[in-house]
Amino acid sequence: MKEKTKFFCTECGNETFKWFGRCPACGQWNTLVEAPAEQAAKSRSGAVKAADAPLLNRPRPITDLDGQEELRFSTGLGELDRVLGGGAVIGSIVLVGGAPGIGKSTLLLQICGRLEGQTVLYVTGEESARQLKLRARRLGVEKERVLVLAETNLDNILRAIEDSKPDVVIIDSIQTVFNGDLSSGPGSVSQVKDCTMALMRAAKQGGFTCFVVGHVNKEGAIAGPKVLEHMVDCVLYFEGDRALSYRILRAAKNRFGSTNEIGVFEMADKGLVEVPNPSEMLLSGRPKNSPGTCVTCVMEGSRPILAEVQALVAPSGYGSARRNSNGFDYNRAMLLLAVLEKRGGFSLSSSDVYINVIGGLELDEPAADLATVLSIVSSAKDRVIPYNTTAIGEVGLTGEIRSVSALNQRLTEVARLGFQRCVIPAHVRGEVKRIEGLEIVSVRNVREAVRAVLDEAPERQQPTRRN
Repeated sequence: MKEKTKFFCTECGNETFKWFGRCPACGQWNTLVEAPAEQAAKSRSGAVKAADAPLLNRPRPITDLDGQEELRFSTGLGELDRVLGGGAVIGSIVLVGGAPGIGKSTLLLQICGRLEGQTVLYVTGEESARQLKLRARRLGVEKERVLVLAETNLDNILRAIEDSKPDVVIIDSIQTVFNGDLSSGPGSVSQVKDCTMALMRAAKQGGFTCFVVGHVNKEGAIAGPKVLEHMVDCVLYFEGDRALSYRILRAAKNRFGSTNEIGVFEMADKGLVEVPNPSEMLLSGRPKNSPGTCVTCVMEGSRPILAEVQALVAPSGYGSARRNSNGFDYNRAMLLLAVLEKRGGFSLSSSDVYINVIGGLELDEPAADLATVLSIVSSAKDRVIPYNTTAIGEVGLTGEIRSVSALNQRLTEVARLGFQRCVIPAHVRGEVKRIEGLEIVSVRNVREAVRAVLDEAPERQQPTRRN
């Protein structure tokens, strides 16, 4: 006979026989969990009588609390430490998400081999222990202090954590872990929330760092309830195209550091290799004597990165012109095309326009506007932007070029990589430092930028034909 189950709210203890996305009693979203009827009654009664229980954790003045900074340790990967804010925090729980096959398990397994003097418990729910051993051998991770547990039952995992007393726990993945007290299947909303909450409680009490792998849905967000990201201390996204070798690790949430830092890795035969200088990587293979390409400098946290923006303008062969953007915000690209039409005097309504950012980088700051505009005009006029020229600036709706933050830091990175000319806004915030060997070209609007860069530029040299 099938066991009777009920749904009860984890916030107010309200019982119901039907699943709701929102609790009808307290109005909270995604707080209903499924449990046997007896357990639901106990949970509800416990919530009702909570006021009668003795107060064990009494409130204290904020002046009496311990003000010591969080304790960190290095993961052995400099790029990962940068994204985490200087290293992993003891007692924290980190959620790592990304597309299938992007390298999440590879990254966490490499951490096991880099940690010195710390015990690691690797809980694998998607692979067998033998499969994990073969992958670890390929990555060169073979240490006695790395413990492997092929388990999906939450109670067994917590018991193993209590017995082994590890310093770092890795759960791969949270969608495969289940609590036997709940009748719903692994990966459901109630299972993912309950298991994550139990792991978070164990990490805070046991003082170990927990890395949790989370699957992503077709929209690219971590599968499961959105509240899962609110429960953890740090959310990392692994980005990149599986067809390309480069991967970008980005922090979407970090209670102990900045959310603007990124880490760059390259997928090699023996795992992920750190890329300490992403600018050189992103500019490698840049073509010469080719219109439609321009280099800009964007800020990813405190790190300036040079990126190449390419554009292709071609006559439209259909009734309406096509627009496509890869690595650059589509709506922003349409805005820049409208500015070029209205303020720049370039007719692009009958042309297909394609914009691409090399290396899989996502440009989401306005500093790349000027380089995008110049690359579009360069392709439309079939004129080559000088190879040693870069452009930094935001484009407004009236066609003006506006200032951006950290301009001196960007110019220093531009000069360090050998560029000799940089186009910047005429009106800048603060004083612009003069850098030896770098010519600064100040422009006020789109028309001035086009004249300064492209009017004196030579047309593309056509290849000579051999008879």
